[in-house]
Amino acid sequence: MNSNYLVLVRHGQSEWNEKNLFTGWRDPGLTERGIDEAHKAGILLRDKAIKFDLMFTSDLIRAQLTGQIILDELGCSDLQTIKDQKLNERAYGDLTGMNKDEARKEFGEEQVHIWRRSYDTCPPSGESLKDTYDRAVPYFEEAILPELQASKNVLVAAHGNSLRAIVKHLENISETDIVKLEIATGDPIIYTYSDGSYTRS
Repeated sequence: MNSNYLVLVRHGQSEWNEKNLFTGWRDPGLTERGIDEAHKAGILLRDKAIKFDLMFTSDLIRAQLTGQIILDELGCSDLQTIKDQKLNERAYGDLTGMNKDEARKEFGEEQVHIWRRSYDTCPPSGESLKDTYDRAVPYFEEAILPELQASKNVLVAAHGNSLRAIVKHLENISETDIVKLEIATGDPIIYTYSDGSYTRS
């Protein structure tokens, strides 16, 4: 039975992560720490000797830079890369650009917690995790899965919430449990794909 790899990586720390701001679809770059996290992710994957056939990433520079640094570490800088906004971070609407502590003062701790951690409640003019799931997972099924089925090794460099949605789908995690899942910056999640099933390494 043939098996191949799917690797999901959240971008390294961004300039707005460092400032504790709601980022969403805004497009800050990586901090020095974020660049270092991306290099370490690439080294880890190089040590595992995984050879990728193509990379998917979002329409946002922090994910693209993370992916490119990983490819540089792997010695395949010119690997085919597909960019799509369906892999973008969750849109935070009116919260975008706000400091998270300031948002708690303005709207209340409980309300901000609900916006951030419930599955299907969205902030004003923004997306819920469910909304993110409803765009990221169909894209995964339509664009990424066929490459896995063709026995290709695939790298996906994206964001905390778009990857959380994909992990929910791959591991059949409940709506209650998925909101508790934290995806660390620059820490590859490695799956072996075989005959329609995914096994996390």
